[in-house]
Amino acid sequence: MALAQSKVTSQGQVSVPAAVRQRLGIRPGNVIQWDEVDGDIVVRRMGRFSSADLHTAVFGGGTPKAKTLSQLKQGIRQKMKARHAGH
Repeated sequence: MALAQSKVTSQGQVSVPAAVRQRLGIRPGNVIQWDEVDGDIVVRRMGRFSSADLHTAVFGGGTPKAKTLSQLKQGIRQKMKARHAGH
């Protein structure tokens, strides 16, 4: 069932219905993004990304190699030492 409908003006403009603005948290000045996903058009507020989007951005689409807690802590220590070495 559709959440809402909009009519396209002769100038190609569309009003975002109140129910959609509320659901997406859209306020004046926000930018919305139009994407095509599996043949469907998806509209979302910019800045909102799925966990799959974030995973691809961080790991480049591959699955990261599993690390132990001690390996993660060691990596953090090394990064902090390198970051503050010049101070």
